[in-house]
Amino acid sequence: MDPIRVLIADDEALVRHALRIFVQSDPGMTVVGEASDGVLAVRAAEELRPDVVLMDLQMPRMGGMEATRRITAMLPDTRVLAVTTFSSERHVVPALRGGASGYLVKDSEPDDILHAIREVRAGRSVMSPRITRDLILSLRDEPATGSPSTSAHEPLTPREDSIVRLIGRGMSNAEIAGELHLSEPTIKANLSRVMTKWDVRDRVQVLIHAVRHGVVDLTHHEARSEAGSR
Repeated sequence: MDPIRVLIADDEALVRHALRIFVQSDPGMTVVGEASDGVLAVRAAEELRPDVVLMDLQMPRMGGMEATRRITAMLPDTRVLAVTTFSSERHVVPALRGGASGYLVKDSEPDDILHAIREVRAGRSVMSPRITRDLILSLRDEPATGSPSTSAHEPLTPREDSIVRLIGRGMSNAEIAGELHLSEPTIKANLSRVMTKWDVRDRVQVLIHAVRHGVVDLTHHEARSEAGSR
């Protein structure tokens, strides 16, 4: 099998160097190029046709969000993985809506970055658990606008409801499958039905909808987070 071809886009040379070391440490991946701003990232992607682009969001000349939109429009088979310092809703949601397949914070472990590259290359979405938590906390002061029983949408099945609640705890599909003793394809199929029922397109929007409609219990989540930090 051919190695996964990776393009690294970040305005900090030290970050590019560190990411290159991480990626090159995996025999199933290779770095085909680097870019120090959004303009160069788009140009390099067009020339090199990478499988995955590791994209910083804050870069000179053209930001990572705009570069992501241009790359995914130009190269639909190329996956963009945002790797940045920002974990707030105002950064995460626009990046994913702009075409990014995943979103990681820069302090992620090297193994998590490599796993995310493999996941997005395979057509799956990835998001750091910390970002999931930050999204929930950023929405905690917004009043719930309903509940599964009062929403105009088709109600969730008990299994779908359980999956959404576990997403709210920051679990991946594999972790949810283990928790519920189901296969990962079953989790994905149920999550797809949730997206259809709620008319959303990705995992982040599922989470935001769940918080705003009272499906995810923010108080319970905060209590778990605080207990885990002691």
